[in-house]
Amino acid sequence: MSERDIRIGDAEREHALELLGTHLGEGRLSVDEYGERSARVATAKTRGDLYALFSDLPAPRPRFAQVDPLVPPPRPAARPGFALDPRLGSVAVTAVALISVVLFFLTKTVLVFLLIPAVALLIGRMGRR
Repeated sequence: MSERDIRIGDAEREHALELLGTHLGEGRLSVDEYGERSARVATAKTRGDLYALFSDLPAPRPRFAQVDPLVPPPRPAARPGFALDPRLGSVAVTAVALISVVLFFLTKTVLVFLLIPAVALLIGRMGRR
């Protein structure tokens, strides 16, 4: 993106209107030209729009602050620990599922099946480290 494509805000528009007023006061612009350019300042969206209004005028011209490029935020540091092999996690969840079926027939309670998602969540958290 070029510097001329950067969007402007109300503060930049007000500053441009002040500068046009200076040029009007020094006789460089007629009242009609001032009115026409002021209307264009009010609808300006980018720095380039404002630069175009001052292209045939000497200083003072709008000046803008330097814009820092967008930098992605730093990635968080890796947590200490070990990373779990995905194949080992699959084997563990399968084993817990089989154990849950056996426990169901021994205890006759369906709550043993809650072990499967609990173990899967634990293994998933370990695998992200």
